[in-house]
Amino acid sequence: MPEPTTSRVSLTLSSTLESVSAVERAAEDFIERVGFAPDLVHDIVIAVHEAVSNAVIHGNRYCPNKRVTVSFEANSECIILRIADQGEGLNPDDIPDPLAPENLLRPTGRGIFLIRNFVDEVHFCKLNPGTELTLVEYRRQAPPAD
Repeated sequence: MPEPTTSRVSLTLSSTLESVSAVERAAEDFIERVGFAPDLVHDIVIAVHEAVSNAVIHGNRYCPNKRVTVSFEANSECIILRIADQGEGLNPDDIPDPLAPENLLRPTGRGIFLIRNFVDEVHFCKLNPGTELTLVEYRRQAPPAD
């Protein structure tokens, strides 16, 4: 278990799919380093991948002049991951339900659904410009040994 102090990493990247891969690797390294269980590392990395992909593709629309900023912060209680774009913004209430019959065969639209299912909390913040997603995953107590 890491010390109760806070560990933090921040990145600013271009709006490319290569940036998505770079953030995914950085997130995996950070989450492992601060002591999360391997199954949780996998889940959190999937959520980060989806959030950064959405920032690049839907938020910044691959615009070379717009950046994606990412920060990872861990303390003794949780890990907090923030992903922000510089796009037009997003209203989470406008996101179609990917489980609705009319959306089941759509090739896109499941990212936020996946994020919400892979981390404990998801918060949206409207920026000027852009949107910031804050993902929170709490540390779990290890089950007692038999």
